[in-house]
Amino acid sequence: MKISRKTLFESRTLQIGLFQARGVSDVCGDVERQDRNAVVLPLAGVFAKHDAPGRQVIGTPSHAVFVAADTAYRISYPGAIGDRALVLRFGEELAPEQVDRRGDASLASNGLLPAPAMMLRNLLGARLGQGDIDEFEIETIGLDLLNVALDAMRKEKPGVRPSALTRRMRAMERVKEAIAVAPSNKWSVARLARLANLSPFHLCHVFRQVAGTSIYDYVLQERLAQALDAVLDGDDDLTAIALDAGFASHSHFTARFRGFFGCTPATLRRTATAARLAELRKIMTARPH
Repeated sequence: MKISRKTLFESRTLQIGLFQARGVSDVCGDVERQDRNAVVLPLAGVFAKHDAPGRQVIGTPSHAVFVAADTAYRISYPGAIGDRALVLRFGEELAPEQVDRRGDASLASNGLLPAPAMMLRNLLGARLGQGDIDEFEIETIGLDLLNVALDAMRKEKPGVRPSALTRRMRAMERVKEAIAVAPSNKWSVARLARLANLSPFHLCHVFRQVAGTSIYDYVLQERLAQALDAVLDGDDDLTAIALDAGFASHSHFTARFRGFFGCTPATLRRTATAARLAELRKIMTARPH
């Protein structure tokens, strides 16, 4: 297993790092602890954070995952795919009203990111990789992303008994893990329901209740989030990216991408500039999360 950690930016309030894991297995690693709170924003791949017996949360490019300071956890890599992520590390004094360290089953330790936040995350990572940065701008963008990520993880959960909620969350994470490992698969509700040990009707109801979106929209978001990295970071043919992501054609991919991110893949690749960063910040901070 090859794991690398690199600090890309650091100020008095915020540290932004790049984490990469390659050549991994799907077996849980050693117990880890962070000395500061951290929000992990995957750019590619998938990981699972195990912070209690029988409990895990999945991190993919459509999620933000919270890691509380001084809390034990283990990491595994479903499908042995590996992971590449931006990590925002901060002290409790930065957002004490938003950080809940109870660690109980009702605590949302991951959340779905809105589309502008995904794009801003990837563009910020690319900007930091270039090395030519405005420190004040980078710190501000990082704090904007942190605020949106924490807000996404503070959504109200259904008013059900803790034991019932725990069972639902475990079922949802099993479904999310399967989708994350192979988002391009031809999934069906029945197939995913078997993984969750629920009826198809119950799965659809519980998934929307817990995740806040339909299963179809969730799979679509996972495919688009995984494709976003390839669109921005590579020179691969867009048709190849579309097919790899599970879309039937270039035109189908382009339509779905534009509907979710607000522009076509070709336009985004052509206009991934500082001006685009500023535009995304305005969109992200102006909308209700």
